[in-house]
Order: sequence, then C-alpha cells, then structure tokens
Amino acid sequence: MPELPEVEDAARRIRAILLGRRLVRITLHHAAYRRRLPRAQARLAEGKRVLAVERRGKHQLIRLEDDVTLLVHFRMTGDWKTGNSSAPLDRFARAHLLFDDDLRVSFIDSRALGTLTVHRGLDGLPDAVTEPLDAGFTSRALGRALARRRIPIKVALLDQRIVAGIGNIYAAEALWRAKIDPRTPANGLETAALRRLVPAIRATLRTALGAPARYSQASDERFEVYDREGKLCRRCRTKIQRITQAQRSTYFCSTCQH
Repeated sequence: MPELPEVEDAARRIRAILLGRRLVRITLHHAAYRRRLPRAQARLAEGKRVLAVERRGKHQLIRLEDDVTLLVHFRMTGDWKTGNSSAPLDRFARAHLLFDDDLRVSFIDSRALGTLTVHRGLDGLPDAVTEPLDAGFTSRALGRALARRRIPIKVALLDQRIVAGIGNIYAAEALWRAKIDPRTPANGLETAALRRLVPAIRATLRTALGAPARYSQASDERFEVYDREGKLCRRCRTKIQRITQAQRSTYFCSTCQH
C-alpha cells in the first residue's frame, strides 16, 4: 500500500511535468471511478491550468486555477503513468488526465479502490494533518496525541489523525528502529520511548524517500522487519515474528523490541 514516501514520490514526479499545463479532459474508464466523479464535477477542472501539486498525508492535491482542486488518493494499488495519447493505454488505467501538448497522465490501479474527485474551495478537502517530517512533530506533541489511546502503539500510528502518511509497513519499521514493542499501549509509552520513536519515524520515512524500489518490490532487501517472518533480525539475529493487529500483519523482533 502506498504510504507517505510513495505518495510523496508520485507527487514529485507529476509536479515536475504538470506545473503550468492546462488540463484538457478527464476520462474515466471504470464504473467505480465514474460513480465517485460525476461528469458535471469533472468539467469543473477541465480547461484550467495546474498551479501546484501538493501532498497532504496520503492524499495528493492538484491545485488548479479558479480555486479548483483535483484530490487523489491511491488507496491500495494506485500510481501514475505518463505518456502521450497515442501510446497504448495500460490495462489497469482506471482514469486518465489529458493535458495540452498531448500529455496523458494515467491513474493505474489494479484493484480500482483509488479515488479521484474534484473540489472547489475547501469543500471536501482533507483537514490539515500532523506531518511526521515537519518541525512541529515532536515527542511531546506525539505524547499528547497518544495520552488517551489505550490501543497498541502500532495500531495508533496508523491513525491519520495522530500522524499523517504512516501505514502498516513504515509503522512496523519505525517501531523496530525505536526498539519499541508494537503491542505496547500507546498511552503507556515512557518519555524515553517517545524520544526514540519520533526520530525513528523520520529516519524510516526519509530512508524510504530515497529508495529506488517501490513499496511492493524487493521487500527483504529494503525492510528490517516487514514481511521478514522467520528471518533473522539484522540487529540481534533473533527470528522475526508476525502477529495480527487490527486485521493487519505486524512484524517485530521479540528480543530487540521489548
């Protein structure tokens, strides 16, 4: 699943080619996308130039003229693919955006769970969120956000209201870096653990931002614990364990993380 690093990478890729271009037409190829974006709503964005491409948590906001925003959420399997209108359309292209100069940007989504919607002003846009790479994300701020959360810390980190952009993969990786048991009650973390966790989250995300492979590729090489059940921890050589939390797999080292 795309998390903050993958969404940021995608936003940077399209920002580099879309700024200043005019969106000519939005074409939807899947019934689910047509339900989420009625034709009348799509027309609000057509004919307008791209002013900015931003990321907010796991969302991408393509800012257009006249205070119109194209809001994109990759969900499980989304990504962008660029080319021109004469190139064969990817079999999993659920929508495409045609820009001037014959540039086509396709929304590739094998499971068709992503969303593409158009908004005017602030209506329907996600609220401002706590970004883990911002200066305001401190151990004290995280402690306040977790103060009333009795759920396991791994599950708490998936709550986008606590910190934006972290999903199942990088929550597990950050907790390994911080040497924190993922089963620890969120409101039970001591100050020292919080002080380890914040830089661990940042380091995990920054490392992922610089990774050449996508989230679904070469996981054994990229990750310390995620998807490495039964393999040896690179820090202490204990076998990595897997448990289920909130219907998702959690990977951790029982020796390092206690």
